[in-house]
Amino acid sequence: MELFGLPLETLYLYGLIISGAVTVLYLFFGDILNGIMDAFINPVLIFSFITIFSAGGYIAENVTGFNSGLIAAASAALSFILVTLLNVFVLIPISGAEESLVYKESDLRGKTGTVITSVPGGGFGEVLIESVSGRIAKPAASFSGREIPYGKKVLVIDVANGVLQVELYEEMENFIEGGTKI
Repeated sequence: MELFGLPLETLYLYGLIISGAVTVLYLFFGDILNGIMDAFINPVLIFSFITIFSAGGYIAENVTGFNSGLIAAASAALSFILVTLLNVFVLIPISGAEESLVYKESDLRGKTGTVITSVPGGGFGEVLIESVSGRIAKPAASFSGREIPYGKKVLVIDVANGVLQVELYEEMENFIEGGTKI
C-alpha cells in the first residue's frame, strides 16, 4: 500500500529516523521545549509514541502479510499502551523524586547538624546537616556569639543570608527542659 506516493514501509522508516533524531535533539534542548509545551503534554510521550508506532509498523509491514490498516491500528494500540506504562511507571515517579531533593533555607530551621569547621565567636564556620535526601554543608555563625568547637552537635535557630545561625544542641536541650538558660 502507498501513502503520499511512498510505500508504507518507507514512511514508517522515515518516522522512526525523524523521531530518533528529534529525541536526540530533545536531550540537548529539552528545557526550551518543556517551557513551550508545559501546559499541554510531555514531549517525551509524543516522541515515544511516534518511535514505537513507526518501529512496530515497519517491522510488521516487512515480516507479516496483514492488511496495512490493521498493522497501523495494532501498532498505534501497542504504542499507546507502552507509552501509558512509561508515563505511569517511569516519568511520573521520576518527576516526584526530582522535587523531593529540593529544600528551602527556611526548612533548615530546627534541624540538627554537626560542626565540621569550628565556629569562632564572631566569625563563620561550617555545619553538616544530614537528611533523608542527602547531606548539606552550609556556612554557620554562632547565634549567641560564643565559640562552637569542631564535632559538636548544633541546632539551627535561624537562617540569614545563606548563613545558619546555630547554637550548641546540649544547651538548647537544657533551655527547653527548664535547666540553665542561655
